[in-house]
Order: sequence, then C-alpha cells, then structure tokens
Amino acid sequence: MAVFTPVSTAQAQSLAQRLGVGELRALEPIGAGIENTNYFLSSSAGDWVLTLFERLAAEQLPYYLGLMQHLARQGLPVPEPHGDAQGRLQHQVAGKPAALVRRLSGMTVSAPDLHHCGQLGAMLARLHLGVADFGLQQPNLRGLAWWQATAPQVLGHLAASQVALLSDELAFAGQVAGSPAFAALPRGAVHADLFRDNVLFDGLPGHEKLTGCLDFYFAGDDAFVFDLAVCLNDWCVDDGDGRPDEARAQALVAAYERVRPLSSGEQRLLPALLRSAALRFWLSRLADLHLPRRAALLQAKDPAHFERILRHRASQPWHPQR
Repeated sequence: MAVFTPVSTAQAQSLAQRLGVGELRALEPIGAGIENTNYFLSSSAGDWVLTLFERLAAEQLPYYLGLMQHLARQGLPVPEPHGDAQGRLQHQVAGKPAALVRRLSGMTVSAPDLHHCGQLGAMLARLHLGVADFGLQQPNLRGLAWWQATAPQVLGHLAASQVALLSDELAFAGQVAGSPAFAALPRGAVHADLFRDNVLFDGLPGHEKLTGCLDFYFAGDDAFVFDLAVCLNDWCVDDGDGRPDEARAQALVAAYERVRPLSSGEQRLLPALLRSAALRFWLSRLADLHLPRRAALLQAKDPAHFERILRHRASQPWHPQR
C-alpha cells in the first residue's frame, strides 16, 4: 500500500459526493505495502480505505471486488466495496481505476500466538467454504506462469547458490503443478496473500477477536491448500531462520480442519506447496527489490526472509501431526 498516484483533497471530496458518503473530513496516505496507492479516507458517513489500482486492469477488477462483496455479504469480516447509485463497485480517481471500502476495526499483530493462529485457521477455512457459490473465475496471476516469467529478470542479481536454488525450485514447482495429484485438489477463489499485515484483531490481549481480512487484490482461483501454505509460511515460522514454529502451525491447521477437513490429497501435497508458496514470495520480493517502481513511501521487503524459508521447506518437509 504505497503511494504511486497522489490524490488531492478535491478529488477525494468529489468521489465522496458521487458515492453518497458525506463530506470529506480527512485524507491520509498509507505507507505500508507495495502494489497499489492507498489512503485512509474519513467522511461524515464513516471511515474508509480508498485504493487506486496501479497494476490491475479495469477489466480484472470485477473479480476482486465481486469476491469481497460476496464474502462480506455472507457475514465474513471482509471490507465490502461501496457502490455508486447504480451499484457499480469500480470508480475513477486521478485517472486510475479505484475502489472505496469500509475501514474495519482492529490492528495487525506482528508476533502472533496460538490464539491468533487458531482464529486465522478457522477464518481461512470459512473463506474457502464461502466461495463455493462465487460465480466469477480468474487464474492466480502470481502463479507458476508468473514465477517462470519473473525468474529470468532477477537472475543477474543473484549469487550462484541462489541461481541454483531458483532453478531447482522452479523445476520442482512445475512438476508438482503438472501432476494429476495437484489437478485433483479442491480449488476455488483463494486470497493468496493472507499475511499478518492483512489481518486485523481487536480486543484485550489474549482475548482478541479477528475482525478483518484485507487486501484481496492478489486473489485468484487456485488450490485451497496453497492458500493454507501461504499462511503457514508467514504466521507459523521463526522469523530468524525460517524454521516452522510447530505449536503455531499445529494450532492453525487444527483450527482450519475443525471447519473444513483437508482431503488426503491435500495432506500429501501440503509439504510441496509450502515450498511453492515460499518460492512465490521469494520471487516477488526479489522483483520488488531489483526491479523497483517509483512511489512515495515505498519500502521493498527483504527477500532473504523467504529464501531462508524456502531452503528449510526444501530440506526438511513439514507435515501436520495426526
């Protein structure tokens, strides 16, 4: 959530009036994140998040905005896009496609414990069940094809050992993705980026309630267990060396399975998809670091974190205890 496109007070007020959310009271740029331009927008009708889409094309947005609306209307803590008088969820601000969503309460948790991981696991399962009747389809745009296209662009910035790791893991991920076992996995719309900074909690320490799942703009159709692997690689690792935190990982998977039990195929392929999920975010962080875009407040994240996770997932596969 960097700022690539400045938004003036007049532009924000014009949008607020068009959408019937009252008078503009405040407009504050959001510095976290790296994909889109984001502002906190406060009006006389409440608090909102304004997003200007910097990479996604206008024709892609109905999938993302429709998915958020679909889940929010099922009672899940997902910010629902605010439509105009004709019900259109996509708007135009500063020459860019844009959306306005309700700002949810709560704060992110940088050091999750068993309580947080359990709630996240249960919510992720609810999200996966909730998309069963979602009518739109779109591939995961940061899937294998993107990995294969991005890898050659960053190779010149890597040491020999990193080049070897990237080559080996791309080959492994391709074998997994092309297997009949992977094709048979349950799938549908997944978040694909439900990291700690995209989940909100509210309440007293130790008793917090999960109040928000944010930023669905990497969502796409994929295997549900890949989505689970993405979460395990962020919520349940030692940030120093990339090792899995056994207690947190077990808590997350157990809570997930109380809502949506994993199939035998998902159980077997989870270790492989933990590797694929680590590869995906190692590659994206390498691209953000070495192929940067200009933006105010932009801070690329360290790729070494996911390189450590990837090496650990490849050398010591992790299975949940049964």
